[in-house]
Amino acid sequence: MSKKELFGLCPYVTSQKVLTGKWSMYILYILSQEEAIRFNELQRRMPVEMTHTTLSRQLKSLEEEGLIKRIEYSQVPPKVEYSLTEVGKKFEKVLDVLREWGEEYIDYLNQRM
Repeated sequence: MSKKELFGLCPYVTSQKVLTGKWSMYILYILSQEEAIRFNELQRRMPVEMTHTTLSRQLKSLEEEGLIKRIEYSQVPPKVEYSLTEVGKKFEKVLDVLREWGEEYIDYLNQRM
């Protein structure tokens, strides 16, 4: 079976496909800390090397996957906010476990030096 055939059947392949973007998990982490956040504020919180275009692309992908929602307010100047959807909020448990593992791994790396 190819990876494409396993999407929607295998939880690992499905998760990997949904979170393919380099910054997907970090974006989800930031959004998990806020009720809603505007694009410019989100960009300020991202690493310096992330461009406007890359962030836009990642947000669009996460929105298409159903993990985040984009709310556009009709006002001048335009206002757009991003937040987690219900299924995106369920990912917070995964982020907690990843944070714990990441902290343990950082300790491991520091002990090796």
